Amino acid sequence: GSPRRKANRSWNERQHKVTLTNGFWLGKYEVTQAEWESVMGNNPSRFKGSINPVEQVSWDDVQGYLRKKGSKYRLPTESEWEYACRAGTTTATHYGDSLSSSQANILGISPYGDASKGQNRYKTIPVGSFKPNAWGLYDMHGNVSEWCSDWYDNYPSGKLTDPAGPSSGKNRVL
Repeated sequence: GSPRRKANRSWNERQHKVTLTNGFWLGKYEVTQAEWESVMGNNPSRFKGSINPVEQVSWDDVQGYLRKKGSKYRLPTESEWEYACRAGTTTATHYGDSLSSSQANILGISPYGDASKGQNRYKTIPVGSFKPNAWGLYDMHGNVSEWCSDWYDNYPSGKLTDPAGPSSGKNRVL
């Protein structure tokens, strides 16, 4: 979920206590087009660039990529992703309660919180172009959206341990 003070908070972003008991790993960068092409033999991206993140991939496309990479790879759960994204902070983003296009590849005319308006790029840019979060993970905000393993559902209200989302659904968490 997200903090109550988060600007434009949706009704279904109820914050709740989650305990993660299993370790997990994330790549420090988004998967690049070069990495994707070396495994999948194609590059579906609209905004070409070998060190740009791959985009235009479905959840099923990503599952095919992960199968080819090997059995030790998987998408994070939504809870794991949020934990890694915030990197120990309790704010709306790992930068704080605002976010501008000088901190992440977001639409500069629509900064988050009280950040100043900035540049509109309208395309992806090379991974790692902005400062990483406190845990060394880059592009956790902006550039492209990341798939999670969970099916989409409303957040529960109670405490959870290692939540993996519902067992089925209509849409995946992005």
